[in-house]
Amino acid sequence: MDLLLIGWLAATLNAADSELKPKMRCIDLRSLTGYEFSVISATAVPPSPEAPEYCRVAGQILPQVQFELALPASWGRRLYMFGNGGYAGESLDAPQRAGMRHRALRSGFAVTQTNTGHDAASEPLGTFATDRQKLLDYAFRSLHVTAETAKKIVRAYYGQPQEKAYFEGCSTGGRQGLILAQRFPEDFEGIVVGAPVLDFSGTMISYTWIARALAAAPIPLAKMKMLAERVYAKCDPVDGLADGLIEDPRRCDFSPSRDLPNCAAGVDGNDCFTAGQVAAIEKIYGDVAAGGQRRFPGWPVGAEIAPPGGQSGWNNWLVRDGDRTISVAFSETFFRYLAFPRKDPQFELSRFDFDKDPQRLAEIHQILDATDPDLSRFRARGGKIVMYFGWADQALNARMGVEYYETVRERMGASTPDFFRLFMVPGMFHCTGGVGVSSFDTLTPLRAWVEKGTAPDEIIGVRKTEGRIARTRPLCPYPQVAKYKGSGSIDDAANFACREP
Repeated sequence: MDLLLIGWLAATLNAADSELKPKMRCIDLRSLTGYEFSVISATAVPPSPEAPEYCRVAGQILPQVQFELALPASWGRRLYMFGNGGYAGESLDAPQRAGMRHRALRSGFAVTQTNTGHDAASEPLGTFATDRQKLLDYAFRSLHVTAETAKKIVRAYYGQPQEKAYFEGCSTGGRQGLILAQRFPEDFEGIVVGAPVLDFSGTMISYTWIARALAAAPIPLAKMKMLAERVYAKCDPVDGLADGLIEDPRRCDFSPSRDLPNCAAGVDGNDCFTAGQVAAIEKIYGDVAAGGQRRFPGWPVGAEIAPPGGQSGWNNWLVRDGDRTISVAFSETFFRYLAFPRKDPQFELSRFDFDKDPQRLAEIHQILDATDPDLSRFRARGGKIVMYFGWADQALNARMGVEYYETVRERMGASTPDFFRLFMVPGMFHCTGGVGVSSFDTLTPLRAWVEKGTAPDEIIGVRKTEGRIARTRPLCPYPQVAKYKGSGSIDDAANFACREP
């Protein structure tokens, strides 16, 4: 979701009807310091073009969880917390995070965030996890204690608690959203879950599977355009509309050995794929077999494409000429510092045993993964979840999200959409970008669901080209898809309706 393009909820906030003013001075919040947390500073920030007047609280929760809370001078009685990315540890002053704080403040929210308990500048990637407490804080604890601490300070500052609390995150932030619903269902009434790395350990196994396949037969970037063209020629028309999007990759029977041009034996060139490269691509698209069973779904087709003026989605994440990919860096650090009870800083992906090592991940699975389908406590307290995933996500496997949602429906029953809805986005890369309609607002419909009982039957997505709206398209609650009505522009959402596939 392109947060820079979202209109953000101003139209539905109506803060003027319920605004609260502070009951104490900003600087006096320092006195809330106690054993559990320390308020390091409480600074009054004057109004600016970026944000209205607010009180900025910086603090630390034992042992090393840094948090920030921004308290607007005119409060709309709602708390908003946003999540982290990758292995977290971000500076709370990072430009993107400051931008999210300011946008939420402009809508009247009190806004909180955390670095999850470590500093990525001094402990990059997964190196922090040699400290078990930092691992637990990253996995789940920092989220809960930050929410609790923020609520205590909110109540002291305004003289009463928030009416509603919302969490929003993508990628690691999406995993965090599910962790909150599963472990701490009382913390938030509404949660936006974007492209969650919910099966973290399974994702790292999948990255290793892909890395091993490509180590045997690398795919040069020069061949990605040809691969994308063959994939989209086969899969785009499957839904009955040639619109440059693959509506659901699972419905396309793309076979690398059949549908790609094969090089002659002993020959390699940019206009064909060698037998080894075809085998590697088949492994990427095929399910991951580990421990004698299917451990993770194969990668959906669709992310091979390059948006206008951009690069193939696979570039840097799955393939990279002359250097290791992001997925290799992420999985390597996972197996060195998080995966096994005994840390092995020298672990190489080539040593991973797909038959034996998955069983060794039982402990980290319990700590880190957000795969529990039992959301009964969250549903019972009236909580609502809006989840989204780009079908062309190049960083995280979209089938992971779909299969989790289907598992929740099996566990929670046919009434699952009464509190949890999934919206798939054809053509969208990781959290945003790609060739789909990757700009959309999930928080406003979530608020309408939580506060007014109006469930989102569609969310309008926008694609912009050179600053102009090039396409709008409805995003539909899974398993529904956007069906063309048969007339009018295919770039206008009004000409589509959400229907069963």
